[in-house]
Amino acid sequence: MERTRPQRADARRNYDALLGAAREVFAEKGTEASLEEIARRAGVGIGTLYRNFPARQDLFEAVYVGEVEQLCRLAGEVADRPPWEAMQAWLRAFVGYAATKRAIKEALTMESAMFVSCRADMYAAGQPLFDRAQAAGAVRADVSFDDVLRMVSGITAGSYVDDAQRERVFAMALAGVTATPAAPHPA
Repeated sequence: MERTRPQRADARRNYDALLGAAREVFAEKGTEASLEEIARRAGVGIGTLYRNFPARQDLFEAVYVGEVEQLCRLAGEVADRPPWEAMQAWLRAFVGYAATKRAIKEALTMESAMFVSCRADMYAAGQPLFDRAQAAGAVRADVSFDDVLRMVSGITAGSYVDDAQRERVFAMALAGVTATPAAPHPA
């Protein structure tokens, strides 16, 4: 699944800067966003963008694969935390992934081998965290990993007044997944 990154340090920095800028610009302006703007935000010339990503589709796929790679790495990084804490950390990162996916969804071929492979890798990374949290009694027994991912994806699809409101809604959803009842709100 991982794309080949340039070997030289400066080329790697440019590549990573382009991916970061593309993620931001696509999230703000959609898939028709200007490639020149992406290059400008990355601090590189348009030629550098085209050397790394000869076609717009290459950039879409690299951004998507990068998000999935981050989710997969994070699963390993949080695996030693208490089960529910690890699951929450991974789901918070999933929110970012879902937002990026939504921004470029129409440009992705959902049946492509790349997409199918990414989905399988993402589930393989997150499912053990979910299973561990469920086995520890932190997650309700009547929900599946897919249920939780669909719920979080739905939350990210909404528009919110501000980030604080999105966080409150996300926290309420997570409270509904936990096996232990949340503390009552003060009157």
